[in-house]
Amino acid sequence: MEMIALKATARSKGTPNDIRRANGVPCVLYGNEVKNTSVECVSLEITKAYTKAGANTLVALDIDGKQIPVLFHNLQFDPVSGKITHVDFYAVDLKKEIEAPVPLRFTGEALAVKEFSAVIVTVQNHVTVRCLPTALPRDIEVSLAKLVQVHMVIKVSDLVVPAGVKIQDNPETVLVTAQEQRKEEEVLPVAGAVDAAASAAVPGAEGASAEGAAAPAAEASAKKKGKED
Repeated sequence: MEMIALKATARSKGTPNDIRRANGVPCVLYGNEVKNTSVECVSLEITKAYTKAGANTLVALDIDGKQIPVLFHNLQFDPVSGKITHVDFYAVDLKKEIEAPVPLRFTGEALAVKEFSAVIVTVQNHVTVRCLPTALPRDIEVSLAKLVQVHMVIKVSDLVVPAGVKIQDNPETVLVTAQEQRKEEEVLPVAGAVDAAASAAVPGAEGASAEGAAAPAAEASAKKKGKED
């Protein structure tokens, strides 16, 4: 397996900010019986290396002529410029298996979307694998073409991985599913609200149940009194 080449030098006596102002990136190397070592890399070179390697491709870190196989283990970025501001390198033993998260790469088109207007929902976008560092895949392809009906899922057990790579996640873990679109619920007005709205639409209808009933009664009483007189 070809490794990405990257040069590093012993950390200068300046502060991390001094290193960054000089277009450098402060780094730390550890792992595989390697003592914690502070080094620095040229900003442009480390950016190119990370773009090629990502988190799952081995890097041949050259420190003063000595090459050490490492992985990009942890990175920090400037929130404004997006530049790499700090890197942890994890040294590996090429003959010992390691565990590492590997991202999933979704490809293809789900027939459930085309035929049934389903919505593809990603439940998990990576899996943890165990293998030799030289066999560590950059990503694992997941074909969405398997989703031909609504409610179908793709599980960990459906993944195809290279020889020597073992997935550590539960085989029944759901990674992606095709779900039917949610229909907007029709909101039916409450009966009391309908009556109130109807009453409000008729001028003078407010209070009709009380005042309207009182008026005929008063009129009938007046007519009766006139006859008695």
